[in-house]
Amino acid sequence: MTEYARHRLEIIGAVQGVGFRPFVSRLASELGLAGWVCNSLAGLDVEIEGPAEACAVFLRQVRGNPPPHARVRSVTESSLPLEGVSSFVIRESQTAPPAAATTEIVPDLATCVDCVREIFDSANRRHGYPFTNCTQCGPRFSIVRSLPYDRARTTMHEFTMCSECRAEYESPSDRRFHAQPNACPKCGPRLAFADAPGRVLAHREEALERAARAIEAGQVIAVKGIGGYHLMADARSTSAIETLRLRKRRSAKPLAVMVPDLGDARARCEMSALEERLLTSARAPIVVLRRRNDDDLPLILAPGNPDLGVILPYSPLHHLLMQRLGFPIVVTSANVSDEPLCTDNDDAFHRLRGLADAFLIHDRPIERALDDSVVRVAAGHELVLRRARGYAPFSLGAELTPVLAVGGDQKTSIAVTGPFGVRCGPHVGDLETEAAQETFTAQCRDFPALCGVRPRAIACDAHPGYHGGRLAAGMGLPLVTVQHHHAHIAACLAEHELDEEVLGVAWDGTGHGPDGTIWGGEFLLASRREFRRLAHLRWFPLPGGELSVRQPRYAALGLLAEAGIPIEDTPLGAAFTSEELTIAHRQIQRGINVPFTSSAGRLFDAVAALLGLRWRNEFEAQAAMELEHAAGVGDGAFIPLALESGILDWEPVVRGLLEDLRNRVPGPTIAARFIDSMAHAILLVARDSGKGIVALGGGCFQNVRLLESTVARLQAEGFIALWPRQAPPNDGGLALGQAVVATARFPDPVS
Repeated sequence: MTEYARHRLEIIGAVQGVGFRPFVSRLASELGLAGWVCNSLAGLDVEIEGPAEACAVFLRQVRGNPPPHARVRSVTESSLPLEGVSSFVIRESQTAPPAAATTEIVPDLATCVDCVREIFDSANRRHGYPFTNCTQCGPRFSIVRSLPYDRARTTMHEFTMCSECRAEYESPSDRRFHAQPNACPKCGPRLAFADAPGRVLAHREEALERAARAIEAGQVIAVKGIGGYHLMADARSTSAIETLRLRKRRSAKPLAVMVPDLGDARARCEMSALEERLLTSARAPIVVLRRRNDDDLPLILAPGNPDLGVILPYSPLHHLLMQRLGFPIVVTSANVSDEPLCTDNDDAFHRLRGLADAFLIHDRPIERALDDSVVRVAAGHELVLRRARGYAPFSLGAELTPVLAVGGDQKTSIAVTGPFGVRCGPHVGDLETEAAQETFTAQCRDFPALCGVRPRAIACDAHPGYHGGRLAAGMGLPLVTVQHHHAHIAACLAEHELDEEVLGVAWDGTGHGPDGTIWGGEFLLASRREFRRLAHLRWFPLPGGELSVRQPRYAALGLLAEAGIPIEDTPLGAAFTSEELTIAHRQIQRGINVPFTSSAGRLFDAVAALLGLRWRNEFEAQAAMELEHAAGVGDGAFIPLALESGILDWEPVVRGLLEDLRNRVPGPTIAARFIDSMAHAILLVARDSGKGIVALGGGCFQNVRLLESTVARLQAEGFIALWPRQAPPNDGGLALGQAVVATARFPDPVS
């Protein structure tokens, strides 16, 4: 006799917005099971009833074979009395407690192959429709207003589905079954083309055609996408790129390029299998690739840089535009440098006046701005440099006391903790402008509310002058200050699910030290809860303070002064006038506006200046980037740094590099020797630390040569090397670290 059973399941994880309810419904029907499924604030609630053997198959499939973009973190199962029901239904979502939205919010997903096929099928009713999507693709995080994730709680609630879309939405056999952004040309968002003052001149297909013609003519077009506006221009045209750079005030920082397809990307750049998978993934990031020597795009796209940021079309609008153009285009965020991304049409017409020659807009509201994510491959793994569209938000870990972490002042992102562990939000950007600070403050309200969390405290950087900390202080909650470099290491530990003391190597440009100096070349014995400084790079002065950041020649001058090396013995003299040298030396002698630093980032800058690579930065970390790019294969040689009483002395390396210059050693060899010497220095301290695990963090580890050389040396001697992969190693990962430090140090911060 057949045995029957009834089970209740609570499924937690990234299970909303990925077609999980349709998956459950179809699976139950195939197995002859009755019951129901619905979204909840925790994830999914399911009840199934039927033959016990079929129930067991159902449970195995849910756990082991969920929909492609789902992430099941846990399945809680309980047995119930039989009810004798005979059908399976999708119920209305539950919005009752628990108050915290423990379900994960799915990032925006690139257009799937089925939807791409439809928009290019002349017989399909969605032919040419730029807002086509299904349960496996389309906007998610950028349109959701509250949870659970249902159409009524997204910006798509303004668009009433036509009868055909409604039939798809309600049909279990259709791939748009419960696809919340479902729409078509009859009932969904519409395109429009507007001139520079914002006057609408065309709609639908004509709007797309006019935008394409404008790009072909060399104009700069502002295009409203998934998470905000892009500025787009012909990537083949030097004059169009120069115009874009001038208007955006971005003289040298690399610009990303959208190419028509994977074949075009392969023709222009070298790609590993992993890089190709990242480029074509549903996350659709900008991938930093090495350009081929025969690539014909202008060097002005990334001056002095052998790499190119490449992205494929990831929305139907992009696919349609790129199919019409057939050539690469520049895609960059539509804003003046340091201002937030534009998302609203009227705001774009106002703020982008003078930047864009015309606009390609649509009427689907964007709930929250999302830049494109940026990744590269290092040491055989993905390295996230900017976590935004497609990657944010993401959750990790187990239940924690509710805290809001606000990151730093550059590459800012925020994070919240709660029943879901730590949930990290998207890239916000730098907080220098008032508009950026307003956007940051709005995110500090929006993100915890979306997660259903009421923070009990705010974790922020210990720097007393950071805008983020100042704004956090005005939010009326207790503050937990977290030292900058401890946060970098704690973020790495959290990502690798470790909670023990390790040797943390935190190398970056600037961080406020508890001793009042500028830290940045730190070796910490650190856990999530606490740290102590084991060693650091030797201090050196920064003449002019911030001036040394903008102009690495001054950092190099401070380096020489600290080491007692006459400038006449170096090529640096050509970088200064006699008057500049007199003023700078007087500053150093008198200690006027000459802070001392242990910063690895400033050391890299200074060496780049000494080698004649870069005397003035036109964007952040330009000198350090050019030092990385200058490094050749190398000859395996390195110069040992001296370690004494916790001070790692860089002077032998600097003197060795200058000797190499005098001996006319090739520049790529010298640059490689310096980076490899710094990697060996990390090994030197690791040997002395008594720890078997070394965690790396900080912006210097965006340098692939440094990261790979360090990891190889550590692993060769049996150390376990950890480095950030999901959260950026730069300040974009600080909020994650702050969150775990605050909750580890103060499990209940207000008790």
